[in-house]
Amino acid sequence: MTIDRRRAARERESAQFYNFDLVHTTSQANRRARLRRMLGISVLTVVGVGLLVFASDYAVFRVRIAANWNAYDSVTVEHYDAVAQKNGKTQFIFDPPGPQTCVNALFPQAGLLPCWYLRRHPEQRTDI
Repeated sequence: MTIDRRRAARERESAQFYNFDLVHTTSQANRRARLRRMLGISVLTVVGVGLLVFASDYAVFRVRIAANWNAYDSVTVEHYDAVAQKNGKTQFIFDPPGPQTCVNALFPQAGLLPCWYLRRHPEQRTDI
């Protein structure tokens, strides 16, 4: 009996601090619709920001070409071929290191890899 009185006292105290008229109970279908809308907006935002970053990177790259700034660069790369043999072993054929043309951009432009990527991956492997 004392537990019920304590619980009733707590409910009366909480009623003083909260306005329960503002609390809405939403149905599960309404929550799903809101969640779906928020997820859609989030996906569109991420895609939009990605397109904006790529378009600005492309614009900066084109300006560098037009202004004859350093749009292109060269990185020394070691290239090798990995040939899978019938017995399950792999034979590696190494080419001498050579320069590879790259672009000073965030994303691949004009069919060339970005220089930051080639500097981080100086070994280029081709599986045959």
